[in-house]
Amino acid sequence: MSRQQILTRPEPVQLWVVIDETALRRPVGGVEVMRGQIEALIATAKLPNVRLQVIPFDVGGHAAAGGSYSILRFPDPELPDVVYIEQLTSAVYLDKREDVDQYTTAMEVMCVKAEPPERTFDVLDGILSDLHTHS
Repeated sequence: MSRQQILTRPEPVQLWVVIDETALRRPVGGVEVMRGQIEALIATAKLPNVRLQVIPFDVGGHAAAGGSYSILRFPDPELPDVVYIEQLTSAVYLDKREDVDQYTTAMEVMCVKAEPPERTFDVLDGILSDLHTHS
């Protein structure tokens, strides 16, 4: 919860997230937990500094199907972009330009394949509706 405060502080970070629809529909923790998670995503996506996109099932495989990662960009131009990959027992930070470029390109492809940000609420509302019919 304390990590989420960076989204609502006076000078919040900019967050752009692309989520696979599979992750949003996987039944983890039961219907009530899933409903709470989707509602939290809806609230977060309403923040002006947050852009959330969902890659629908029908896209099939995509550039990040192997796992999640984050691209960290800093306001200081002297600090290079960094790719952060969290693993089961550790984390990896990649800062070589060619590595960062590959992950950035993969992110760009996913953003194009994902539903546009203005459709995010429709997608999340549809998932919530499906959860209501299954409870």
